[in-house]
Order: sequence, then C-alpha cells, then structure tokens
Amino acid sequence: MLQEFKTFIARGNVLDLAVGVIIGGAFGKIVSSLTDDVLMPVIGKVTGGIDFSSKFVLLGDIPASYTGSPTDYAALKKAGVAMLGYGSFVTAIINFLIMAFVIFLIVKGANKATAKPAAPEAPAAPAGPTEVELLAEIRDALKAR
Repeated sequence: MLQEFKTFIARGNVLDLAVGVIIGGAFGKIVSSLTDDVLMPVIGKVTGGIDFSSKFVLLGDIPASYTGSPTDYAALKKAGVAMLGYGSFVTAIINFLIMAFVIFLIVKGANKATAKPAAPEAPAAPAGPTEVELLAEIRDALKAR
C-alpha cells in the first residue's frame, strides 16, 4: 500500500495540482488585499465615503447586555446578533470577479502559447462544371443529334 501511495504521489498531475492549490491560495490573498485595501476604498470614495464592509441589515434584536455601538458590524456579529451582511457579500463578489477574470486571462494565454500550428491545407478539390456549363453541354449534345 505504501508503494502504491508513492506511485500516486509521484504522478506529475498530483504534484501540479498541489502546486496549483498553494499558488491559488496565495493568489486569493493577493486579490482579497487588492479588493479590501485598494478597490473598496476607491469605490467608497466615489460613492461618498460608503464603507461596504460595514453595511448590514439587522434581522434580530440587539441583546440588552450589548454595550457597543448599534452600527458596529464586527461588534454586533461578535455579540451574536442576527444580521444580513450585504457589504461583505458585495466585497466577496468583487473578489470572485477579479479572480475569474485573471484565471480567464491565464487560460487564454496558456491556450495561445500551446496552440498547435494549423495543419497545411489540403489542396482544394477541382471545381466541377457549373450549372450553366452543364446545361450548355446538354443543349449542344441535343443539337448534335
């Protein structure tokens, strides 16, 4: 069983997958930072200072023992208040769109780099006579009778 496991791990595609997962995780952190630290502040500035990360809708009551701000998303979440955090969802969608676009560009580039050269075209079949030429031959054959 140990030998089978070594054989399985030694396959190139398993190692490629492992490398891809590690690089993908690191790339995900880069995209999250780009979204959270660069894009969302710019979007907030354009929309008049809106901070999307703290946008939410309360779905339940705030406990009487809660002493923090009723607009502090992180503190309310920590206190266990039922909330719909749509700002975090908007940020996650932007992260996804950036990741999907970059992956699209990578796959497109890889496909272009590994594209097989086009096979030489086969010589075109000789063109047959046109309909008019066939009708003219029939006419001439009937006249010759």
